[in-house]
Amino acid sequence: ASLYCAFHDNRGFSMLIAPPGMGKTTLLFHFLESIHESARTVFLFDTQCEPRDLIRYILRDLGITPAGNAVEMHHQLNEALLVEARAGRKFVVVIDEAQNLSDEALETIRLLTNFETPRRKLMQIVLVGQPQLCGHLLRDSLVQLRQRISTVCRLETFSASETAEYIDHRLKVAGHGGRLLFTFRAMQLITEAAHGIPREINCLCFNALTLCFGMKANQVNHHMVAEVINDLRLDSAWQPSVPEPDAIAVVKRRTIAAVL
Repeated sequence: ASLYCAFHDNRGFSMLIAPPGMGKTTLLFHFLESIHESARTVFLFDTQCEPRDLIRYILRDLGITPAGNAVEMHHQLNEALLVEARAGRKFVVVIDEAQNLSDEALETIRLLTNFETPRRKLMQIVLVGQPQLCGHLLRDSLVQLRQRISTVCRLETFSASETAEYIDHRLKVAGHGGRLLFTFRAMQLITEAAHGIPREINCLCFNALTLCFGMKANQVNHHMVAEVINDLRLDSAWQPSVPEPDAIAVVKRRTIAAVL
């Protein structure tokens, strides 16, 4: 809702902040799809680049061959923005993984908002990144950019109830309409291990359902989820409270062999 309001009110700079795995990019694609009829959009994700490359990337995304120097590229971009403005379309640039941008690149982005007519800004910019982007923008050298950010959106991790609702939603979208596929204790383990992050929830559920299928069972129980969690951990910091039945380890090996 914050992104839509900023877009419709021509707020200039917006920022979306969320930890990894929260669905930032998925949300951005949905946002861009919803405004494509009334706006020209550019989506940038290669943020480990030189500041001068940013305008070059925007021009290429617009189908324009960049000129040989910065002055001419600025002229090209200004002309493209004026064309969109005369056609009654807004111009939105979304920059993903913005926490990787250097101070110089962020300053270049700030200067892009100087493209304007006496009546309005010609470009809206959405900075998207992980929480460290906020710390980055607190530097004294970026105070002018920080002052121009009018809207800050944050994606929060799911609560236990939201995790259950999310899993139920994903199962319904996939076509499931029968009995519960996860026991209550299985859901508790998933909630504990995933920390409310959708990407982690997806991974745990997929692997647990795969193991359940391999065991020819009709429901994922806590033993299966505990086995999956142990398999996915890269360290031993988390220890599930459920012991592993020997039968699960045997079926897991058979399932992997059958898939391979």
